[in-house]
Amino acid sequence: PSNAHSTPLTPEQAHTVSKLVQQYSSAIDSKEKVKVGLQLSDFYLEIRKFDSAAKYAESVALLEPTEQNLLRAGDRYYDAFGFAAESKKTVNLGVKTREWYQKALDKNPNLLNAKANLAMTYVSTETPMQGILLLREVLAADPTNELALFNLGLLSMRSNQYEKAIERFQQLLKVHVANSKARFYLGVSLAQTGKNKEALKELSIVKEQEKDPAIQAAIAELEKELK
Repeated sequence: PSNAHSTPLTPEQAHTVSKLVQQYSSAIDSKEKVKVGLQLSDFYLEIRKFDSAAKYAESVALLEPTEQNLLRAGDRYYDAFGFAAESKKTVNLGVKTREWYQKALDKNPNLLNAKANLAMTYVSTETPMQGILLLREVLAADPTNELALFNLGLLSMRSNQYEKAIERFQQLLKVHVANSKARFYLGVSLAQTGKNKEALKELSIVKEQEKDPAIQAAIAELEKELK
């Protein structure tokens, strides 16, 4: 993902961007600026320029701090945070993500997915436990929250607690059967605990559901090891 930002724009993309940027700069009032800012943010998101998408979502949220706009700024900074390659950048984007999600949560404390994403930005800080506590808060409010269960499963894998990860992913899949990424990680965790037969069963389901070539390749590798 680290090269996602350095990919140059195609001539068409560059044309669209410069047209929108010009409209944005010459917008006569904040209503117009918000409208064009949103178009810019959406377009940058579409072409996977996450930093720029976040920057314009932020300018929209500053002009019109509605719950929806604050949440969008948080979401787009979270995307950028997830794709950041350098640790200094990850730290800065994590701070921005927390800032905007916090503003959205101040308006509406029930935005549980925002809280579950916010939690993940703490994991690479000095206070990772804060993230885990936030995820537990989300599950206390909604025991079947897909994002919180998924994130706790991932964190358990990161700390090599595969039994715990299995538990989280199984909990998630009881309710959200179609979450093929969770099922993939369940397969990986089962393989890590030596439950090869169960692992193969889960992976074969993912193989039929998932279109992502990277995941297909990973499954093929795992299957070779497990058989």
